[in-house]
Amino acid sequence: MNMEMHAIRRNGNDGAAYCNELVTAGNGAGVACRNPDATEKHNLLSELTTRSNGETVPSDHPTEAQKTLGNAFTLREITSVCRESRVKLWLIVVFILVFICAVIVVSLAVCSAIHEDADENFDRSLFKVPRSFNGSFRLPNQTFTEELFTLSSNESQALTADLQEKLADLYRSSPALGRYFSRAEIYAFRNGSVIADYQLTFLMPEEQQDQLGNITLSREMVFNVFRQFLNDQEADESGQMYVDPVSLNMFLRH
Repeated sequence: MNMEMHAIRRNGNDGAAYCNELVTAGNGAGVACRNPDATEKHNLLSELTTRSNGETVPSDHPTEAQKTLGNAFTLREITSVCRESRVKLWLIVVFILVFICAVIVVSLAVCSAIHEDADENFDRSLFKVPRSFNGSFRLPNQTFTEELFTLSSNESQALTADLQEKLADLYRSSPALGRYFSRAEIYAFRNGSVIADYQLTFLMPEEQQDQLGNITLSREMVFNVFRQFLNDQEADESGQMYVDPVSLNMFLRH
């Protein structure tokens, strides 16, 4: 077994740089033993690394302070990215909601524009069969005068025009009876506050006269539309044109 002794180099009080004896490896080659004092310089050795050409460079391992600083920057970046992601998500949600509302509004507008009610399509030239109703009602806020006996007098004509317009507006605005209404006439005034005698005329197509006469243009339907209108009126607002609902009479003219 060959054993080679090497001189031991010391550096002040730092102790031996290498152990003072050699340990013989199993293959006969001499190797240096571990230096016990190396642990005291572990931090220093960990910070510096000697390259093969003898040049000393910083170690690849970051210090504890560098680790903490790096973690702080990383957490801040993650928080910033999360905040930006939430803002973008809310913007996308708001955009989708606005888009849906716009589509609904446009769809409703288009449907209402192109929609045609079949009931509104009718030919009034086919309405030739007349159906008339006569009756009377009382105007309690009117004072009867001699001029009302004569329909050609100014007072009579003024009251007649107002009442006829009132009746015409009533039936023209009725969804069920408006298309069939032809005219309203006041043909007499009588004493008793003022009692007005009237006549209502409707026109209906010949092929539907039996059905309309029994339902839509029946005496009950025409009377109820008039009566409901009178019940809804306000005495103070109507003034002298107020009609007493209880006084309304109506019958079918044959």
